[in-house]
Amino acid sequence: MEPRPKHFKKREAILSCLRSTDTHPTAEWVHAQLRNEYPDISLGTVYRNLAMFKEQGLIASLGTVNGVERFDANTAPHVHFICNTCHRVDDLPQMEIPESLCETADRYSGGHADICHLSFTGTCRECVSQT
Repeated sequence: MEPRPKHFKKREAILSCLRSTDTHPTAEWVHAQLRNEYPDISLGTVYRNLAMFKEQGLIASLGTVNGVERFDANTAPHVHFICNTCHRVDDLPQMEIPESLCETADRYSGGHADICHLSFTGTCRECVSQT
């Protein structure tokens, strides 16, 4: 069997890196994690693959936090808490998103919501304890 082309190894490494963390990383963080194993990997390659993974529904974008796009390999409906001070993003697995929320979105939009991600912003417990 012939070895897989290098770009597929990088693509798989990018997805694996994202799936191995719950820190909701940036493209720059993923790039930094992979530089030792793939010294020739470019930030552009990381961005292109993240865009492709988003399009395929393999990952989700949380939007921008402190001006930088953050990503999540967990595409199941779940809740996030985003700290306005340290810019940390945490999952809140204790909270469930009620199905009625998607149904309400459907009713108000006249469409059909496929995915629901709910985010709260504020100050995380670590930053609150430092004030």
